[in-house]
Amino acid sequence: MQRLIITCVLILFFVSPCFCKRLLLETSNTYNVIDYGAKGDGETDDSQAFLSAWEKTCATSGSTLVIPSKGTFLLKKNIMFKGPCQATNIQIQIQGKIIVPTQDAWQGDDSPIIMISNVNGLTIDGTGGLIDGLGSSWWSCKNCKRPTVLAFNACNDLSVSSLSIANSPQAHITINGCEGATFSNINIQSPGDSPNTDGIDISSSKRILIKDSNIASGDDCIAIIGDSSNINATGIACGPGHGISIGSLGRNNGHDNVEQVYVYNCTFTKTTNGARIKTFKDGPGYARNITYEKITLIQAYNPILINQHYGVGGVEVSGVTFRGFEGTSGDDRAITLACGSQGCKDIVLDQINITSSKDGKPAACSCTNAHGTATSTVPNCDGL
Repeated sequence: MQRLIITCVLILFFVSPCFCKRLLLETSNTYNVIDYGAKGDGETDDSQAFLSAWEKTCATSGSTLVIPSKGTFLLKKNIMFKGPCQATNIQIQIQGKIIVPTQDAWQGDDSPIIMISNVNGLTIDGTGGLIDGLGSSWWSCKNCKRPTVLAFNACNDLSVSSLSIANSPQAHITINGCEGATFSNINIQSPGDSPNTDGIDISSSKRILIKDSNIASGDDCIAIIGDSSNINATGIACGPGHGISIGSLGRNNGHDNVEQVYVYNCTFTKTTNGARIKTFKDGPGYARNITYEKITLIQAYNPILINQHYGVGGVEVSGVTFRGFEGTSGDDRAITLACGSQGCKDIVLDQINITSSKDGKPAACSCTNAHGTATSTVPNCDGL
């Protein structure tokens, strides 16, 4: 019997080497999109091959999905990597290049190009790879509905590292309804004039860490909204972009609660904003226990900004600390605390040294309805 089995295996190997290769890959729980029909030639739509490989990956414990290095993989329509999966730990290795077509050749809709939903214990390693949204064909139509490149929905215990994304039609990465996620060494690159191309958007999520990353975009480098808490951003180089923002909160009377946010050791280079909290006047909710600390500014406009749109009621802002800011603002607007009639409470400015990069325009502080303390702060904020 053993001799018969060996003979059959040898016959299969010589008759169908592709079958044997695929059998060995599946035995090792590694699923390469090439083995499921992906061409990687930059012209053929590889969407279905990605989905087929994902189905096997999701159904197998301790499995790995591979987008290999030797290839440019075209996605002409949206794909969803959907869980829950049988596997308790899954890896995705993005070693090659993933692209999408121009707007006129796109066959999908405005939902995310790649959506990963309800997958727990996922690890993504983007070493050597790139996702390029080729968004320039979309940007001229500022009112068009445009897709995000990569979205995570209800994914807990998530780890994403060494991932590069460029030129998204809209936001590059969105995180929604996730708990426990680490994003490290993320590289996002889009021009400063590309509309609404946020780097990373976080909503309704908890315990999210973003660290040691470079984000250049046409909108917020990082934006935090919804019911989000325990969000940390450290070692972020932001620019161009609109800074690291809490908000907008309370849009369309929406109820937004954001708390326990810590932004540390970040650099803003020629950004239109730096550390920003922005709310709408009618929406309920709160932004509280928020700290921006050890921030380097290089010709950043609006380095410290709270903007409540001067409304009555609305989102409450309290317990906000700006500490250890050093560098230059793009003009004289170094600190702006523009709070509504209800006021912002427990605002702390400490160890601030911001000078204007514009000759003849010394840095200034503008303060309306903000209450707190300012120590060792330049420019002086007497109104706080």
